[in-house]
Amino acid sequence: MMGEKPRWRSGAAKGNLGAMAVSWRLVWAVMLSGSLLCYVMVLMGSASCRSNVGFEGSDARNFANSGKLSTNGADGVDLALWSGDVRDLSTAWNRLCYGSKPPQRINIALFVKKWPTGGTPGGLERHAMTLHRVLADRGHVVHVFTMRQPGATTSDEDEEAQEEQRHPNMHLHFVKPNAGGGFDHSRAWEKFSEINATHPFDIVHSESVALPHWRAREIEKLAASWHGIAFEVIHSDIVQDLIRKPGEPRSQELSQSMGGRLARVADEVRFFPSYKHHVATSDYVGDVLRTIYELPLQKVHIILNGVNEQEFRPNPFAGAAFRAKYGVPENASLVLGAAGRLVRDKGHPLLFEAFSEIRKKHKDVYLLVAGSGPWGDRYEELAPNAKTLGPLTPLQLADFYNAVDIFVNPTLRSQGLDHTLLEAMQCGKPLLATHFSSIVWSVITDPTFGYTFSPNVESLVAALEQVVTDGKEKLWEKGQTCLAYASKMFTAKKMASAYERLFLCMTNETHCMYPLPIDEQECRSRKHGRRALL
Repeated sequence: MMGEKPRWRSGAAKGNLGAMAVSWRLVWAVMLSGSLLCYVMVLMGSASCRSNVGFEGSDARNFANSGKLSTNGADGVDLALWSGDVRDLSTAWNRLCYGSKPPQRINIALFVKKWPTGGTPGGLERHAMTLHRVLADRGHVVHVFTMRQPGATTSDEDEEAQEEQRHPNMHLHFVKPNAGGGFDHSRAWEKFSEINATHPFDIVHSESVALPHWRAREIEKLAASWHGIAFEVIHSDIVQDLIRKPGEPRSQELSQSMGGRLARVADEVRFFPSYKHHVATSDYVGDVLRTIYELPLQKVHIILNGVNEQEFRPNPFAGAAFRAKYGVPENASLVLGAAGRLVRDKGHPLLFEAFSEIRKKHKDVYLLVAGSGPWGDRYEELAPNAKTLGPLTPLQLADFYNAVDIFVNPTLRSQGLDHTLLEAMQCGKPLLATHFSSIVWSVITDPTFGYTFSPNVESLVAALEQVVTDGKEKLWEKGQTCLAYASKMFTAKKMASAYERLFLCMTNETHCMYPLPIDEQECRSRKHGRRALL
């Protein structure tokens, strides 16, 4: 790594440093490989590495709850009664209630590789835009250093002006792509430095590694949000390898990625401390950062993703119109929905095969698939029961969620916290998703929110059969539970309030204590004077 200092040094004599370095690297790599493999196997349910871990039990949710804190709060403590330093929280900051009027204005610099206007934005970019627009609307000044999303049709100047007109405290600074077509962080740093020289920033926020670690180490008040880390990808690689058909060779791409993944984890363990504060977007990632990545507990903060609650909300009339538009019969017994990139690692081979089996027995069950990719054409083979809709705008996605009875996310990628799950919950829909730690520790934390399945066809078919058996009425009940929970945990307002409190804490330690007077004023429960957990 450029200019990077080693995290530890051997005490051996100078003449033996070379041999000792090689020896220790080998020992460290073997130990890391073994521990990572065991950790991943435990997460996948293997008994070979868990005899003393306490994950035994027939109820899969015992495993989910063993690795995370209770939904009431830290170690079972009711957060409606909690007080203390927020940096000591080991559960999601979303569980606290925050006042709506911040005690001071923060000047924020955001580095994000792409700005999601035009084209098809990813979850990270949408997260950045949603979060910082809310922060700007709450009175903070936000300067964004980024580049245009491919497919944008307006000029940089027009886009910057339009953003400031909609959100006066929001200022975009676009840079041209580098020679490889990627984000030119050097030019973005130059623009940042020019503004910082005359109007110093209170906080710098990097979405993932948009600001490289060797730049980040220069900034004291900096937070990086992690939407996917290399350790999670190891699990994803294993899952994708396990779904190969008998006799199907392992792809060259997968073989190469699996071979280099451990080295990537080791690299991240070394350079992550260059970022002063770390925001984990799922409970599981927070646990990994504190254990595998060895980051100080008070530097890791769990703030779950949130989505725009004004765009994503229940609207049965829009849902009915959407069904009619795409030819779903009024007498359909059940309508399933899936959304995202229609590629292998998003689990579409599993969903295709599983739904192929389901439609043989249940002729009146339908599947709506939003998105684009190579599996779009395959779903056409299952017509008329399966319908491919192509990519949808956020407004169209809201209508799509309202049109389905349950949202299905068959992803094979154990990375980050998928926005589609949260959007569906905000629209009052139950979930059917892969049993990954990031999902069951943070989203489907209870059977009343939906269903999970292991990443294989047989498990998904069984889960779909259970969904069909439960029927619309029970799904509607689960959907209402999802809506109530998402309204407390996964709104853009709650996410922005949590980030705001982190940024305030970073600028002034007196703001690290919870509750602040503004919290007491707005969050006190009428009942017994207890603070409401909103």
